[in-house]
Amino acid sequence: MSVTVEKRVDGPGNTDHVEEAWELKERIREREGVLKQRRRFFVDAYRRATSYLLFLDDDLIGFASVRRDGYILFLAVGPEVRGEGYGRRLVAEVADDHRTVSCHARTTNQEALDFYQHVGFEIKRRIDNYYEDRGDAYYLKLGPDERLRDKLSEILGRWGPGRRRR
Repeated sequence: MSVTVEKRVDGPGNTDHVEEAWELKERIREREGVLKQRRRFFVDAYRRATSYLLFLDDDLIGFASVRRDGYILFLAVGPEVRGEGYGRRLVAEVADDHRTVSCHARTTNQEALDFYQHVGFEIKRRIDNYYEDRGDAYYLKLGPDERLRDKLSEILGRWGPGRRRR
């Protein structure tokens, strides 16, 4: 059975879906016990970024907010739909629009690190005391290997616009 997943994009200055993105991020934070983020910081960063959003039946199931240089500020996929390719799809959307893609991930967040490495990110360096709570981070980078960008674009093409397999 196929289910339609709609992609929407909030460009810089557009905050049409910031409340839904904040709610998804906070739901994940509460479930996984990650560091609480200041709402104002989130909204300001979202406003300056381009955000790729995936909706299933008008419910936000995942989003990626990205700076102009391809740096992923936020990547979130609802726990109930993880493992279904939505994270890969969001990274592919970002890679289609940027020569390189980069991000930071907490050194203790093995699930995130496994995901990023699975889709082709490489750990470039460790940064001690990166986070507000003095947690350490890895800086990860994807690209500019064109073959990898083609692979990610293929993921999108295989699903077709707004489709997923179930």
